[in-house]
Amino acid sequence: MGNADDHMNSYNLEAAASHRVAIPPPQPFIKSLKNTLKETFFPDDPLRQFKNQPPRKKLLLGLQYVFPIVQWGPQYTWQFLKADLIAGITIASLAIPQGISYAKLANLPPILGLYSSFVPPLVYAVMGSSRDLAVGTVAVGSLLTASMLGKVVNVVENPDLYLHLAFTATFFAGVFEASLGIFRLGFIVDFLSHATIVGFMGGAATVVCLQQLKGILGLKHFTHETDVISVLRSVFSQTHQWRWESAVLGCVFLFYLLISRLFSKKKPNLFWVSAMAPLTSVILGSLVVYLTHAEDHGVQVIGELKKGINPGSIMDLNFDSRYLPTAIKTGIVTGVIALAEGIAVGRSFAMFKNYHIDGNKEMIAFGMMNIAGSCTYCYLTAGPFSRSAVNFNAGCKTAVSNIVMAIAVMITLLFLTPLFHYTPLVVLSSIIVAAMLGLIDYEAAIHLWHVDKFDFVVCMSAYIGVVFANIEIGLVMAIGLSVVRVLLFVARPKTLVLGNIPDSKVYRNVDQYQNAQSVPGILILEIDAPIYFANSNYLRERISRWIDDEEDRIKSTGETELQCIILDMSAVGNIDTSGISMLDEVKKTVDRRGLKLGLANPGGEVMKKLNKSKFLETMGEEWIFLTVGEAVGACNYMLHTTNPKLDSNSDLSLKYSHNV
Repeated sequence: MGNADDHMNSYNLEAAASHRVAIPPPQPFIKSLKNTLKETFFPDDPLRQFKNQPPRKKLLLGLQYVFPIVQWGPQYTWQFLKADLIAGITIASLAIPQGISYAKLANLPPILGLYSSFVPPLVYAVMGSSRDLAVGTVAVGSLLTASMLGKVVNVVENPDLYLHLAFTATFFAGVFEASLGIFRLGFIVDFLSHATIVGFMGGAATVVCLQQLKGILGLKHFTHETDVISVLRSVFSQTHQWRWESAVLGCVFLFYLLISRLFSKKKPNLFWVSAMAPLTSVILGSLVVYLTHAEDHGVQVIGELKKGINPGSIMDLNFDSRYLPTAIKTGIVTGVIALAEGIAVGRSFAMFKNYHIDGNKEMIAFGMMNIAGSCTYCYLTAGPFSRSAVNFNAGCKTAVSNIVMAIAVMITLLFLTPLFHYTPLVVLSSIIVAAMLGLIDYEAAIHLWHVDKFDFVVCMSAYIGVVFANIEIGLVMAIGLSVVRVLLFVARPKTLVLGNIPDSKVYRNVDQYQNAQSVPGILILEIDAPIYFANSNYLRERISRWIDDEEDRIKSTGETELQCIILDMSAVGNIDTSGISMLDEVKKTVDRRGLKLGLANPGGEVMKKLNKSKFLETMGEEWIFLTVGEAVGACNYMLHTTNPKLDSNSDLSLKYSHNV
């Protein structure tokens, strides 16, 4: 093959020297490390706005970054206030009954649902970056709180300890959320894929709906388990205690809530019909109970609610070592779920209005409002979709709608809480069921099935895990499958055979482009991922198998024998020492077979490491090409000059040489 190398050098000197692949200039280690950390933790470059600014301006920009209200507040107008006033009052009409309902779902005193709709929205209005997010308690977070804390503390036997642990879990949720934002670790939440969230939310909504059978059927004793088997067993083992009065009332109000939602969907301008339906149900239900004395006939009511705004609860935080692990675990799990839902909802509505929200700012805002809430008799709050959708449809302009809602809740706490005494629990159950049915997104699951079967499996594993085991198992199963998929993408990257698109200089996957033609005597492979220790062995074996398959194909068809292997490195963004060792082994394997190996378009980081490892010296820089076309041209030149038998069919061979 020495004669071929001489011809090859001649070819490179004449044709390819001007297109040599460049080796990036060396960079100091500190600078390289700084760039890597910046890309990892500061991809949005938040400090760019501070460059070349005077100290006073930097202080103002810093305040605007931490407290976005400082940025948009000076431009606030009377027109904005009118829009936010209408939106705030509208979402308050939804927040009040929902807050009470979700607090009951968390096995907490109903008044906490109102407390949690007062302080946290005020904090978010100052620190949040979304104009449309409406802050409040969420059903899934409430269910998680009840499920995880209920395993350690019996709420009936020790309600005070349960309440204090709920505050402590909220505190840790806030600390965790704020830490993710401060340390720029928001990418951790990205492991909750869209498929995971769809399945988890659907499963949790199903469990919540089944749990509400207790209120709708008027049962006093009910299982603390969340799986469907335990819930149905608890329901049907107490058929003698079902209250028909409660069931009729629940079905009537559930029908009214669903009809009002359907009506608002068909006529979007009348969104307020659906938004006002929960409060209307509470008012009508209270009147029915009061006028018919249904309380004396087995219909359970809320009872007395304490008047006054939030008391302090900082001294109620419980850091007892016996319960601390449970509080931390509950806080982290509920915090992640709250973040995933809240940020997804915020980004969805921001897209409609064509503005951007900062995910890390949102995490800090969520964290601070939960820390503040844990100290003011609140439990976990986030940005529920139902409330935010009403806020968006009501025409909100800024986060002032949250302030208006908080003021409306404050007025309720100060003056109107006695009016909720006769509110039947069955109405609250109906409100929860109506809200949860909207979270079972079967259309999204069908879409996943059509687009990506693995995502559908992830979605259904989350759903089945939540419904048939428990919420934690469902969440772990879904995240586990998502992580396995990420690892498979890394450990089993795609390797593709490329062919030439006729009458062009383009080389593409022969499986995708049916008219792509393989080049006689040359096998072109594309590696579609960075090469790391996790996939280097797989790639070495896969490349060897591609060569074996190509030689078998050539023997069966009688085509030109294989002479060159070209690896297209365009998609290889990086390589580690294991990857370099793999290339060295592939080079030796190819040499033993009497073939030549060429690399096409390796990136800057790859070239830098190949150069430092002396691999370029071993391989020869003349076998590193800028494009696949140049590599094919060089190999064809070698084949043409070393194989005179090809002269009779030189047209086919030279056709690819001209496509350089």
